[in-house]
Amino acid sequence: MAMPAVPYTLDGAATLHQMVRVHWNQWHALTDAARGEILQEASAVLGPMEGSGKSAAFSLLGHRGDLMLLHFRDSFDELNEAEMRINSLRLRDFIDISHSYLSVVELGLYASTSKMHGELSGKGFAPYSDEWNAGVEETLERQRKAMAPRLWPEVPPNRYCCFYPMDRKRGEEKNWYVLPLADRQRMMHEHGLIGRRYQGEVKQIISGSIGFDNWEWGVDLFADNPLVFKKLIYEMRFDEVSAIYALFGDFYVGLRFAMTDLGEFLAGKSPSWTPPAPAEATDETSPRGGTRRPEH
Repeated sequence: MAMPAVPYTLDGAATLHQMVRVHWNQWHALTDAARGEILQEASAVLGPMEGSGKSAAFSLLGHRGDLMLLHFRDSFDELNEAEMRINSLRLRDFIDISHSYLSVVELGLYASTSKMHGELSGKGFAPYSDEWNAGVEETLERQRKAMAPRLWPEVPPNRYCCFYPMDRKRGEEKNWYVLPLADRQRMMHEHGLIGRRYQGEVKQIISGSIGFDNWEWGVDLFADNPLVFKKLIYEMRFDEVSAIYALFGDFYVGLRFAMTDLGEFLAGKSPSWTPPAPAEATDETSPRGGTRRPEH
């Protein structure tokens, strides 16, 4: 039996992006007292969401929306609960969710997949046999524990976010999914080396959306200097995997602000942003496990 061609993945937080349009005329037509009551109710719900580190608001630039809400949760059930809580607000009468994107945080394991295949075949295990599957799961579980902070992230505290969806080509002439695993591993390694040069300037969170949304992956970039987005993505366009096999959707760029400052945003002002002070890590508060250098 031939070696499996599918690289393994580690899957983490359920992720929802909500792009929001505000009915500005209707909002401004309200009395000050009515707006105050609606904002007080919204702050009571949205403030704790952000305080958990798992939700954030961004003032969008351009015509694709006014606001982007980003949510990380432990399950789709919890995502739906967050969505329903927002829908129950009186504020919902004055906004439309014009676009959304559903995915799960994903770490691709191209190098680990090849290594696992070699070790398991070296033990004489046939692909997909009980022994093979048990060996794969044992290794993946170790990886999940080691990579837990990246699989279950909080929203980074940077001022700017850039989100976009993407695919790998699967057309008649160029098809990523029929390439040998070794070729895909090589190209992804070279692709990842570019990203590593930007460590400290940008935080990247990749989420998988195959079976969940219209594109295959979502990419979130977080930085305090938005020009880093242009430099990083421009440089990556020249590597083989992006130049030949990548397709990109719409880009959304926004400025972070505190959800409790929603009134400032709805007053037509560009809200300020003060990142929260980092909490001291302890055995009780450190996120789900140890750290490890990214494989990408």
